[in-house]
Amino acid sequence: MHRRSSLGGLWGLLGPHLESQQVNQALSQHFHPHHLLCNSPGWEVLGLLVWALIADTPYHLYPAYGWVMFVAVFLWLVTIVFFILYLFQLHMKMYMVPWPLVLMIFNVGATVLYITAFITCSAAVELTSLKGTRPYNQRAAASFFSCLVMIAYGVSAFFSFQAWRGVGSNAATSQMAGGYA
Repeated sequence: MHRRSSLGGLWGLLGPHLESQQVNQALSQHFHPHHLLCNSPGWEVLGLLVWALIADTPYHLYPAYGWVMFVAVFLWLVTIVFFILYLFQLHMKMYMVPWPLVLMIFNVGATVLYITAFITCSAAVELTSLKGTRPYNQRAAASFFSCLVMIAYGVSAFFSFQAWRGVGSNAATSQMAGGYA
């Protein structure tokens, strides 16, 4: 009975006659644990902190921070779009899009862009502000958070790669994907 209540609306769609293995197989096809990691609101908050901390300083005077702002804001917006797609399960309506591949490419690209943003932001802190001042502290904090976001996108890229490659699928999922339904 606990399994039925934890499935929520999905149980009503699947019907009460499904065996436990069929329910697990149906869930594994439409919900992967990496979706929580790849589309976690936590990454969006960290990305927001990066560009908010820099935006509160006179960043327009230094071209390095223009690049960091572009990377942070652009990837923050795209991540929000992916989060909304997965939150409302809109990705399931666009079945022709290879979502595991799209997420993997996005996460790898975001990781590479955040590596450049982290290096740029970290290298520019000492050059653009005096130690101990408010802009210095904000830019140093932005460097720290950009490192965290870079690591988060890197971990997401790893899990996206595994989802794209099919690691972790069971025999039932493999058979379903092979057309033996």
